[in-house]
Amino acid sequence: MSTPPTPAAVPRRVVVIGAGAAGTMAAIFAAGTGTETMLLERTKDGGRKILISGGGRCNVLPLEVDESRFVTDSSKNTMRRILRSWPLREQRQFFEDEVGIPLSEEPELKKVFPTSHKARDVRDGLLALAVKRGARVHMETRVLDVRPWNGRWRIDIADREPLMADAVILACGGLSVPNTGSDGTGLTIARALGHEMHPTYAALTPLTDEAGSFAALSGISLPVTLTARGGERTAAHTGGFLFTHQGYSGPAVLNISHVAVRSRIEEGTRAKVQVQWTALGESAWEAALKPQGARTVLAAVRAHVPDRLATVLLVNANVDPARTLAELRRDERLRLIETLVRGTLPWSGDEGYKKAEVMGGGVSLAEIDPRTMESKRHPGLYLCGEMLDVFGPIGGYNFFWSWATGRAAGVGAGLGAGVAPAAAAAAAAAATPASDLSPGLPPGNR
Repeated sequence: MSTPPTPAAVPRRVVVIGAGAAGTMAAIFAAGTGTETMLLERTKDGGRKILISGGGRCNVLPLEVDESRFVTDSSKNTMRRILRSWPLREQRQFFEDEVGIPLSEEPELKKVFPTSHKARDVRDGLLALAVKRGARVHMETRVLDVRPWNGRWRIDIADREPLMADAVILACGGLSVPNTGSDGTGLTIARALGHEMHPTYAALTPLTDEAGSFAALSGISLPVTLTARGGERTAAHTGGFLFTHQGYSGPAVLNISHVAVRSRIEEGTRAKVQVQWTALGESAWEAALKPQGARTVLAAVRAHVPDRLATVLLVNANVDPARTLAELRRDERLRLIETLVRGTLPWSGDEGYKKAEVMGGGVSLAEIDPRTMESKRHPGLYLCGEMLDVFGPIGGYNFFWSWATGRAAGVGAGLGAGVAPAAAAAAAAAATPASDLSPGLPPGNR
């Protein structure tokens, strides 16, 4: 009597939802473990935030990482553990050696860009590496729902049959720049599955001023120091500042905007935004405003700020621009110095998610294992990237977070539960790339 054949084992399958920065990185490392990996993306090409970042050049990484500049309402210790899981030096080496993209530093900006200065090289290089390692990429695939199903995971897809998987990685992004494909799907799925969520808000977004206090200065830019204080929150940044038709933008504004945004939507008040218009402090301005022959106050101020701004600041301080320094009264001098060093920047709102470079808030870090990004509520479900409650300043910090969390999720999902982090990382590093190209990859990425 013959023995019945043993049923063939069903290969482990990982489905990654979202082909942005975190998702594509997750697919690379999940496929690198030898696990069947599928990368699903709702748009026709994926990685659109990569394409628009850095003015189309893609600020792929910061030159250095200051962990204190990341913002979270979750445990900062957990956040730091995740940030340190893939050090900056190793990330740079990965892009140059594995993705094959030479990188160049811009020390004055503390940023790292591809030497080609083409964001498309980063997006295409990551997708190509995912395919090279064996991932199958499916564009224009809209996921409707993800739920546990008889010990596995069921992924419902618009106009297609459901997919089954052993592990799912949610890398759907947040709510920022919705025209890139971010629509909050991942947040909706995570919330429906019971995960704790911190309130979401637009971060790194321009501020607006309905009163048009400085509207006549639109287009003028200069370096300033901004400090925003709202309730118990404070943020400060020195960097570029731009007057716009609607209000203000530039790195200094974007990096303090979250305090302003949250004060308005959570507290119903407006945070105070203070501006130091130059690098000069009080004593330096005292010296600059000492009598110098027939020199006017306007001449003294515009030696340090653009002409039109100098005039507006003098008017705001109620000082006659034509007055000579010798004629300047003490109360006028003190009032002017206060305007120059601790001026109030009037604002009424912000440009929201439409212009926000990232979303603040999201899934609490208490909901995930920081070693693997696996959900503590649902084994086999992994979360990474912008949908988690962490964001950093402009300058490559948010890509750094996406690369690190995407890698951890990919390795964790690829090898499954119970694998020691060190062993998982070693397995990912040693994975042998596959050579077949996926039919799901768009022609421009092959």
